[in-house]
Formats: sequence, structure tokens, C-alpha cells
Amino acid sequence: MTDWQKDQGISKELSRHILPTSATMIGICTTFIGLVKVVETHMGPSHVDEYAALAALLFLISATCSYLSIRYTALIGLSERCERFADVLFLTGLFSITIIAMLFAYEAI
Repeated sequence: MTDWQKDQGISKELSRHILPTSATMIGICTTFIGLVKVVETHMGPSHVDEYAALAALLFLISATCSYLSIRYTALIGLSERCERFADVLFLTGLFSITIIAMLFAYEAI
């Protein structure tokens, strides 16, 4: 097996991990939005639910790019770009949902 083939195997594995994890994170964002809606009746209005929805959108686009990367492995350039984009969006979504949760916990937003 050449180094290029090993890299492709690793690359496919990354997309296979990003796809289900992104889908799980969409569910977590949806749950977070629901909890915020319940808490808003006691605390007053906030924009946390809107920010969580944007984070869920990041995870959705990440999952879509990951799926496209797996689906179109024959098109090496497209597959690699989709996977790289999925990875960046996934990490951005993770950081954003963490910051949103922290700000919400400290009632900053």
C-alpha cells in the first residue's frame, strides 16, 4: 500500500466519524434550543436559541460535506475538499456551541 493510499484510507475514516457525530450534535443543539425556550419563560427573552440554531446549521453543512466526501471518493479532489470543509465546519460548530453554552450559563446572552 502506498502512502497516498494510506492517506486516502485515513481521509475516508475522518469523514465516517464526522458524519454521525455532526448528526448527533444537531440533536444536541435542538435539545438545547428546547431547553432555552422553557427557561426563557422564567428568565426572560434571550438570543441563545437563535445562536444554537446557527450552530446546528454549521453541523448540518458539516454532515452534508462529510456525506459528499464519502459518496464521491472517486473524485479525489472534490472528496478531499469536502472533507476538509466538513472538518473545519465541525470544529467551528463545536467551539461555537461551547461558547454559547458558557455564555448562557453565566447569563451573559
